[in-house]
Amino acid sequence: MKNNTLRFIGLSLIPVLFAGCAPERTLRKEHPDAASVRFEARCKTAGEFIHRTVENVEGVYLLKVRPEKINRSEQYTYDDPYGRDHGGEYYIRSFLHGAYTTEVTLPKVLPPDFPPHIAYGFVDALDASDGKRYRYTGRVEEPALTKKGFLPGHKIFVHSRSLANGPAPRFGVTYDDISTKEDRDYWIAGSSLKVIDLEKNEIIAERIGYFYDSAQGDTSNGRSPWLRATSNACPSFGSTPAFGRQPNQAAVFVEKVLHPQVVK
Repeated sequence: MKNNTLRFIGLSLIPVLFAGCAPERTLRKEHPDAASVRFEARCKTAGEFIHRTVENVEGVYLLKVRPEKINRSEQYTYDDPYGRDHGGEYYIRSFLHGAYTTEVTLPKVLPPDFPPHIAYGFVDALDASDGKRYRYTGRVEEPALTKKGFLPGHKIFVHSRSLANGPAPRFGVTYDDISTKEDRDYWIAGSSLKVIDLEKNEIIAERIGYFYDSAQGDTSNGRSPWLRATSNACPSFGSTPAFGRQPNQAAVFVEKVLHPQVVK
């Protein structure tokens, strides 16, 4: 996989993907309350559970990398649609220092709960194609300093990877789909995001989340059930359109647990 520049994935894409989306429709099941009742029961077990935090973490080990494909409407594909984030290498890059702040234009006034997005100096991840562990690092570059055709001050994030020969990071990150067949019958999907102390084989934090599609899989007018389900989520993704807040969600939670080493 060659070095490349992070594709901009952000709120700017939302109008393209969902222009003209129809309002939520009523449930098409015989018992319209059944899905919401089941969802509310699942929400009683949802939340962020942080058992301990760790300071000055330089790097993390991604035990599972999110797929490139976005599941927008596959009811019984158990690929954790609640936890949808960047996919492939871009998921890895979201954990690297400099990627977020370089590629996203931030508002002039940040909300009080805006995450730091410091991220980490390196990330290890397994390549499923060869079963080997690679170490990813990144850097911020200003192309105008060395190339023509770029605006002065414009910055880009570039990552590279190399075969990891040394010890793996102590702390790992993984995710799982925890939906049952009965959940999916009602278009409910569940997610578990874990931070693990690999040295002690101990889960030190976990975020459990659920969401459901109130229109029960309606795909008319280009509607995407799993993306629209973000409006009915616990923990909440925020106001509609909430699917724009899914990217970077894993890195944001992990930073609450594994406080990154301050980059000077």
